Amino acid sequence: MTDRALNAELLAAHARSDGRALAELYQRAAAQSESEDARGFFLVHAYVFALETGHPDQGRIRDQLWRMNREL
Repeated sequence: MTDRALNAELLAAHARSDGRALAELYQRAAAQSESEDARGFFLVHAYVFALETGHPDQGRIRDQLWRMNREL
């Protein structure tokens, strides 16, 4: 998926307030990030939306943030 397509999906998910989709899309953005700072930024967003929606990936995202020394 291109950055443009992912960005469009993120904007659409925000527009419809779809927190579960946002948790997944921000994880995808993190996986595609070239820098650790960008990866951390996207994972924090993914984690917040995962917590808000009870997304099953919240523990995995938290573990990733912990390993990056970015645990909330």
